[in-house]
Amino acid sequence: MDEYISAVKTCLNKYADFTGRAARPEFWWFVLFWVIVLAITGMVSRYLYGIAALALFIPMLAAGARRLHDTGKSGWFQLLSFIPFFGTLFLIYLMAQPGNTAANQYGEPPSGTPAATMDIAPGQQ
Repeated sequence: MDEYISAVKTCLNKYADFTGRAARPEFWWFVLFWVIVLAITGMVSRYLYGIAALALFIPMLAAGARRLHDTGKSGWFQLLSFIPFFGTLFLIYLMAQPGNTAANQYGEPPSGTPAATMDIAPGQQ
């Protein structure tokens, strides 16, 4: 539960920070928070849903960009979501990939990431 709260706080504190890197757990916990908030507000009122969707739009884009940076990709890859079905599936695939364990052009690995000596192949985590 602490990891969930920490990830949500981190993403909300970095509201419009499109620089740096985000580890997989940070991104996916924030996605879960986003889905829960939008589902609950959608059940209460469509106006409340609209306000929540607008309030969480920028943090979701920023977290997505930082997640892509962790895999060595540009945040602009999020534009793939405009390609119906296949673009979204490919974007989910990119977001699910393990991040680079060493520093890349976007910065140092996020804290809690395995050391560079522990290269883990995709699918072995």
